[in-house]
Amino acid sequence: MKKICSLAFLFVVFISTRVDSWGFYGHSRINRIAVFTLPPQMLSFYKDNIEFLTTHAVDPDKRRYAIKEEAPRHYIDLDRYGKYPYADVPHHWNDAVAHFGEDTLNAHGIVPWYVNTMFYRLVDAFKEKNKFKILHLSADIGHYIADAHVPLHCTRNYNGQLTGQTGIHAFWESRLPELYGENYDYFVGKAELIDNTSDFIWKVVLTSASEVDSVLSIEKKLSQEFPTDKKYSYEQRGDITVRVYSEEYSKEYSNRLQGMVERKMRAAILAVGSFWYTAWVTAGKPDLSTLKDVQLSADDLKELDQLDENWKAGKIIGREEE
Repeated sequence: MKKICSLAFLFVVFISTRVDSWGFYGHSRINRIAVFTLPPQMLSFYKDNIEFLTTHAVDPDKRRYAIKEEAPRHYIDLDRYGKYPYADVPHHWNDAVAHFGEDTLNAHGIVPWYVNTMFYRLVDAFKEKNKFKILHLSADIGHYIADAHVPLHCTRNYNGQLTGQTGIHAFWESRLPELYGENYDYFVGKAELIDNTSDFIWKVVLTSASEVDSVLSIEKKLSQEFPTDKKYSYEQRGDITVRVYSEEYSKEYSNRLQGMVERKMRAAILAVGSFWYTAWVTAGKPDLSTLKDVQLSADDLKELDQLDENWKAGKIIGREEE
């Protein structure tokens, strides 16, 4: 009986600390609202396909259950490269490989470089006028751009495991948006043309890295001041009881962050729309109203089915807390 109870407790803790980046809520919301930042020439096409972009916003997280190369695409441990602003880290991939080696880069995360790679793939998809590729790559790049806006995706202390704050990753980027996201202000204006996508995404990750200390230190101080017996609560999700940060603790943390999570989601939404817009302009502004439905190949269908199967099986390959 004792063994069964112990296993049940471990299962509860695992469920409550497992993280899928911004969480399904956050990623889906970011991609969905980014559609409405687009100019009229793009808006009709993206709006007609908004459910695909919303649903598939989490495909990269699902891919982490199947492909070992996927995990590093979601983060970069910048503090492994010295001190802010990490001037010794080349912003161009080939230069970075020459300086550090590809193995080192992958070991510490490659999100800013991978966002730029995905950008040019999206440009090519627009040039080809391939509807499925445009939608698939738009959904994917939206995910990686959103991840780059998360401070804990830019540090080796990604889950507070080095400071006795294990679980903060899910707390900041999943629990808080799920509790308060419906009341965030998502009016972010119109997508803007990005002059240099590499410089843009590097500015994003450097900003995120500069916010790591606040994310951790504010929670650390709150934890020391808050009654221990009120820090966590339990919620019923289907047939499973999960341990979560209590609403009282979550509210206080959100208040002390002074709107940080909302600001980061707003910035991510505008960035996603701007990347989509810039890719379309770079491709020559193809007429999206003439795109024809492309029947998915057997391999495409198999890949999408496999993502769901691996995700439901629940075993991540690589770093779990990203």
